[in-house]
Amino acid sequence: MKLTILGGGGFRVPLVYGALLGDRAEGRITHVTLYDVDADRLAAIGRVLAEQAAGVPGAPVVTTATDLDEALRGAAFVFSAIRVGGLAGRAADERVALAQGVLGQETVGAGGIAYGLRTVPVATAVARRIAAVAPDAWVINFTNPAGLVTEAMARVLGDRVIGICDSPVGLGRRVARLLGADPDEAWFDYVGLNHLGWLRGVRVAGRDQLPRLLADPEALGSFEEGRLFGAEWLRSLGAIPNEYLHYYYFSREAVRAYRGAGRTRGAYLHDQQAAFYASPSLDAWRATLADREATYMAANREAAGAGERAAEDLEPGGYEKVALALMRAIARDERTTLILNVRNRTTLSVLDADAVVEVPCLVDAHGAHPVAVEPLPGHAVGLVTAVKAVEREVMAAAESGSRAAAVKAFALHPLVDSVTVARRLLDAYTAEHPGLAYLATS
Repeated sequence: MKLTILGGGGFRVPLVYGALLGDRAEGRITHVTLYDVDADRLAAIGRVLAEQAAGVPGAPVVTTATDLDEALRGAAFVFSAIRVGGLAGRAADERVALAQGVLGQETVGAGGIAYGLRTVPVATAVARRIAAVAPDAWVINFTNPAGLVTEAMARVLGDRVIGICDSPVGLGRRVARLLGADPDEAWFDYVGLNHLGWLRGVRVAGRDQLPRLLADPEALGSFEEGRLFGAEWLRSLGAIPNEYLHYYYFSREAVRAYRGAGRTRGAYLHDQQAAFYASPSLDAWRATLADREATYMAANREAAGAGERAAEDLEPGGYEKVALALMRAIARDERTTLILNVRNRTTLSVLDADAVVEVPCLVDAHGAHPVAVEPLPGHAVGLVTAVKAVEREVMAAAESGSRAAAVKAFALHPLVDSVTVARRLLDAYTAEHPGLAYLATS
């Protein structure tokens, strides 16, 4: 069975391949094709994968391709992890936003909108080629902004594209361990959009254990989200927010921390990974990954006074495990439950059926099926509907080339506080990114 990885020269690809190396069951992936527009990055990652596979009997065969149709032919699964503009583009997104006094994170606020405006046209074109060349393939999307890109691709591929993210996985794992529960045995009541969700319950043997954690200030302050948000705020919410909600709940502090940093996260990763790609090896990749994990959301932790990441949080996020579990469930009809990005249908009444949401799903050979959840509280409804409206404007701009729609996307975002700033942002991003030249109509 063949897996094609789009963005095959990307830094995280060895995580996916490592998960595949541990899969010995019948019907496993036996052939991996790495596709990328950068042949040098492909060669670098190919070298790391060869080192990973050394001495592993039956390791999946790896081939590379710079022609998309060639890469897609015969694929049973397509893993999409492209980065339009590379890390240099991410660094520019962050820098431009901060110059206007607003957040520039790659998936949240102005930076996420700029990234989406660059990525949606490319992801949509890719989806069309998948539909033409590999119409029976299942697409697993990790391209950011993951919810937005999944929804754009779903307009072409329908339910055969499923978005994944490691944030809910990490959150659920941390909370379950605090409660003394096996994360694999717990049911997580998690709901929202990608990077905009809340853990509202943790059921173990049919009983919700989250209230026990919320009632214990010492335990609340002992893990990543507790240190980031503070025990008092978590108790007020009655839920544990996804870490990315720190940008919303503490936006002034986050912007101040990012502006005060010596360089943005994107610039840091750009320089860090440039050193790896200049001299690639498995050891160098592992060292770079360890540093990446240790410095994750460092500015937010500084703003919150949360200190360094705990040792147990330095384990890679787990998206590769989600991807493997998703492929197993579909290919072998091994039914499981995963938190995924899928079309809403009737899951959240405040959104339409085609809106992509991030919720628990039952997965089988027919795909991912969202589970019915309790309604969102009012404060969450406001954020979810506002951000979904922004995503829709990004898709409208990408489809029509409308500058007005792009300005509207920036202006409507809860973290952009002025229409004037929205116009300045679009002007600056258009000047920075040639790929936004398509935004030429009124």
